Amino acid sequence: MTVTCGIDWASDHHDIALVDHEGVLAARARITDDATGLEQLLKLLAEHGDREDAPIPVAIETSRGLLVSCLRATGRPVYAINPMAAARYRERHAVTRKKSDHLDAMVLANILRTDRAAYRTLPHDSELAQAIAVLARAQQDAVWDRTQASNKLRSHLREYFPGFLTAFESAREGLCHPLARVLLAAAPTPDQAARLTRPQLRALLKRAGRKRAIEAEAERLREVFRRPQMRQPALVEQAMGQQATALLRQLDAACISADDLATAAVEAFDTHPDAAIITSFPGLGALTGARVLAEIGDDRARFADAKGLKAYAGAAPVTRASGKHLAVMARKVKNQRLAAAGYVWAFSALTASPGARAHYDRRRKAGDRHTAAQRNLYNRLLGCLHHCLTDRIHYTETAAFPPSPAEPQAAA
Repeated sequence: MTVTCGIDWASDHHDIALVDHEGVLAARARITDDATGLEQLLKLLAEHGDREDAPIPVAIETSRGLLVSCLRATGRPVYAINPMAAARYRERHAVTRKKSDHLDAMVLANILRTDRAAYRTLPHDSELAQAIAVLARAQQDAVWDRTQASNKLRSHLREYFPGFLTAFESAREGLCHPLARVLLAAAPTPDQAARLTRPQLRALLKRAGRKRAIEAEAERLREVFRRPQMRQPALVEQAMGQQATALLRQLDAACISADDLATAAVEAFDTHPDAAIITSFPGLGALTGARVLAEIGDDRARFADAKGLKAYAGAAPVTRASGKHLAVMARKVKNQRLAAAGYVWAFSALTASPGARAHYDRRRKAGDRHTAAQRNLYNRLLGCLHHCLTDRIHYTETAAFPPSPAEPQAAA
């Protein structure tokens, strides 16, 4: 490797810098963010020794976008450099802290020239795995949007219609429940809810999909809505009801998006060869499994060992040692999406796997708090997942959590 390429990405143009093995600028250019700009970039690389068997590596500060996708399609190594890391390198070249697009492109090229071994190329995931990643991440975003919209609506209802929150305080889905959304759309104010008759309530229950105990539920709702409660002035209450209707539309859109994307993500995940192995683990259903696969991909060379996967997921701790000081801390720099899926996975495994439950209980008895014990369990499960995916075998409870010698004696 004699030439490296750095690309400073922008929304409408990109600055290109090529440096040789001595750090001397070999070429520079500014290309547009379209097919013409990509053709200009490939031509520039070819002029400086780019070959099919020895492509020039490229460093860029993002892992997404059409430019990155097209560069990966050429088979060349593409390195996604963290912008914070690039900012530290920039200070080596400009002590005055000056900044320009061309300078940033040169910094990225020099990162590969000097410290290429410290970075990894973007994984070579299959097209199906990339599609699952798009759907699973979009569904996770929709769930977070749904939670945010629900919290906004809940906060607003507390200011003028607390009786509605009382009616659904025991519902598992809360305001996201179809019945709650149908009722609030029909009666967004306390006055309108109190005027609902039994036939109207029964019709709303059927519209929301209720099939059992309709009479009892209609009577319960009628009694809750007619209880005395503090009220806003009439005009203010009406205005707040209109605001609640607007917030409800946002919640409806988030709920529909989350459900549709969940269906699409599960359908795509079920066709992947790794799906059977991933879902063989306790606590990993199709949707959570799709989220896990979306973040780890199906490029088995991406993680050299299980330690790399655990660090990427944030399950492995960070050790800070300086002189006589030694501290073992939870990892904060991690893949947040994979960490969120891991919390759900570890929590579900507590009831699905006796070995996972015993492992969690041992960590709790050793002094770990709930979160730390769950993270330790997640760390253990990730190691098992890496082994199963590498060896193409399914999860086995006795292999993942072998019984200790004391357990048979206790049973006897």
